Amino acid sequence: MRTIIQEFRPAIFFILKFIAFYISANLLYGLFVTYWYPHPDPITESVTRQSSLILNLFYDQISIQNHPVRPTTGILLNGQPVVSVFEGCNGLNVVIVFLAFILAFGPLNKKLIWFIPLGIAIIHVANLTRIILLFAVSIHLPDYLYFTHKYLFTAFIFLFVFLLWVWWIFKLTRNS
Repeated sequence: MRTIIQEFRPAIFFILKFIAFYISANLLYGLFVTYWYPHPDPITESVTRQSSLILNLFYDQISIQNHPVRPTTGILLNGQPVVSVFEGCNGLNVVIVFLAFILAFGPLNKKLIWFIPLGIAIIHVANLTRIILLFAVSIHLPDYLYFTHKYLFTAFIFLFVFLLWVWWIFKLTRNS
């Protein structure tokens, strides 16, 4: 048994570090969101505002509005709600998964210091794209909104995270 533990020690430590960071970060994020309840948290509002600014390039009269009793911010077209952005849509949970993997994988070094903000920025842009595409689907293909939100665009955002992990492991950790 001892030799098995010794053999898999790096994998065990990776999993333990990943779980510890993931749980800790999600608990802190949960406290953050709870603090703002019943209003949307500032990150969700900011992501919604950024999405609406981009949508204004394609549609006239885009605005945002916080829901009066739920922690969501809606994106409106001509004053009519099209999509609601909840705290789970702001991309922060995806960033937490990304960071948990990267920080559990290896020690802090110069490459990691620049890769973390770059990865977060890529995830943020992917998430804004996801929200904008959901808005378009909601208007033009409303029958497909559930599928695209639940499955297609969830896979889309996690594909970016997976590709970032692959990039980190195979390209950026060489000769560290």
